[in-house]
Amino acid sequence: MSKTLLSVQTDEDFSKARNKAFFNELQSLLSGEEAVLISFSDIKKLLKPKNEVYKGMQVIPINLIVGSEGRYKDFDNHFFPKSNFLKNRWERVDMAHLQDIVLPPISLYELGGLYFVRDGNHRVSVAKMKGIEYIDADVVSLQSEIKLKPGSTKEDMIKQVISYEKRVFYNETHYGDITDDWQLDFSSPGQYDLIYNHILIHKYYINMDKKEEIPMDEAVLSWYQNVYLPVIQAVKKHKILKKFKGRTSSDIYVFLIKYWDELKQKFGESFSLDEAARDFKQIYGKSSLIGNIKNFLARLKMRKS
Repeated sequence: MSKTLLSVQTDEDFSKARNKAFFNELQSLLSGEEAVLISFSDIKKLLKPKNEVYKGMQVIPINLIVGSEGRYKDFDNHFFPKSNFLKNRWERVDMAHLQDIVLPPISLYELGGLYFVRDGNHRVSVAKMKGIEYIDADVVSLQSEIKLKPGSTKEDMIKQVISYEKRVFYNETHYGDITDDWQLDFSSPGQYDLIYNHILIHKYYINMDKKEEIPMDEAVLSWYQNVYLPVIQAVKKHKILKKFKGRTSSDIYVFLIKYWDELKQKFGESFSLDEAARDFKQIYGKSSLIGNIKNFLARLKMRKS
């Protein structure tokens, strides 16, 4: 095939890839799901891997490559190019494929059983466009106990992490067996560690008045009965959850207990939970959910700084 014909072919291939990206974006607008490539940095923060292990050269299924370290804004969630400025480099890679030129292996991070591109985003994009199923890659694995499911969106991954955190929390504290409450659920990760710290703080204050330290299961039950349930009852009494669509009662517990502590520091320990719940609903229940949470977290951040 002549260079002219090759140039025509690569131009057609890129146009097809761009069209696929366009229709993918259109479909995502109709479905309400974003057609975005997953940021490796975001998932790394989410899973918090312990260490890195070099795995060397491997043959990787392309359908398990779901994100990128640095070019996640340039491609959609199927690795189709989102902008024409990618055209020249994309077509050079396509040209090499058409001429059967062997390209260097790409570089990948493996995390949670899925792969993220360190180097070689255009090569993955071209391979996806051509229906290639496997690709040679130099792999660095980041060790995590959480295994992610293929085909997951970022939102799916967040849910998987939350589910893992809940399972670990319940197993380590026997929370469900002690309280008979299996519905301590959150809509964002990292909250079970926060609850565990709440229990430890509660245990510390109880032990201040005792000669012998109480066992952990007693501390869990005491925290549940004397701290958690009263807050949840206040949430139900003032119907706060209706103002925070998509959030759970346990989410509101975290927000409200911090807000109540803020008010007690400002107005004194006599400021009641009922007053705090009423005030919380009045201030943060007026605007949208996103506005509620952003305003609340901004206030908390200002207090810490």
